Amino acid sequence: MNDWMKNEAFKDMDPLKVELIKKATAQTNGKSGNALAPVLMALITNANKQGISFTSEEISLIMELMKEGKSSQEQAQMDHMMNMVKTMLVNNNRKKD
Repeated sequence: MNDWMKNEAFKDMDPLKVELIKKATAQTNGKSGNALAPVLMALITNANKQGISFTSEEISLIMELMKEGKSSQEQAQMDHMMNMVKTMLVNNNRKKD
């Protein structure tokens, strides 16, 4: 995760989002699989409180960063968790409309 900021996707991203992502990635050190769900949910919740919302592409990018260096089993757990988070986000967005 040391080089994640070099990713082109961050070049034009809102600096506030980048700062929130930095905090979340720092919190994921040493965590694996399902333990990452609360970190991702906290990231989304904190962003929403600040009037910031992540696109599904940005969430996917964050997940890819969190998956770096994890075993294939942990990555599979994270993919499952990501699907749950995306479903929750879609449902929340429907309620807002």
